[in-house]
Amino acid sequence: MKQELMWRTLSKEKLLDCHIFDVLTAERTAPDGRKGTFVEISSPDWIVAIPWFIKDGVPHFIMEEQFRHGSESVTREFPAGLVEKGEAALAAAQRELMEETGIRGTFTELGNVCPNNAFMSNRQSFFLVTDLEKVSGQSLDPNETIDVIEVPVEDVIRDMGTGLYDNGIMMMAIGFFLRYAESHPELRSTE
Repeated sequence: MKQELMWRTLSKEKLLDCHIFDVLTAERTAPDGRKGTFVEISSPDWIVAIPWFIKDGVPHFIMEEQFRHGSESVTREFPAGLVEKGEAALAAAQRELMEETGIRGTFTELGNVCPNNAFMSNRQSFFLVTDLEKVSGQSLDPNETIDVIEVPVEDVIRDMGTGLYDNGIMMMAIGFFLRYAESHPELRSTE
């Protein structure tokens, strides 16, 4: 870590509790003595589960379509959600996948990143899920309406970042998936 770039936090104050995140201000000082006030979003960590399977010889993902209030649109995404207090990221991914799809499987962590470290302090973990088994129906939160669908892997890769796939977190998920698939080519093609 480059110490000459590190700012020291003097204090933090919560300005607003927004249910799924808090808005804070942070007073910080730079190594050269400059001081500033910065806005920070404090959110629980997030997870994304990337359920993968073969159907008729073709690799597929399990995906979800749902209305998103921020963009006021329907999007197509992988199952995802918040890590609850005291919960490990893996346990959260297993829980969210089960709640949203009724599926369980074998989880492999692909990596984790800060979604936007300019003003956010949380982490986003990505898990590939294989050996899928449908064991129940959905158990959705009161304000969730989710359609679960099967989509060929190559269609998702081709369309990510356009139309229904207009979600930056899903772009990160595909990035982690593609990096992992470089050493596991069977994830993209059975030929």
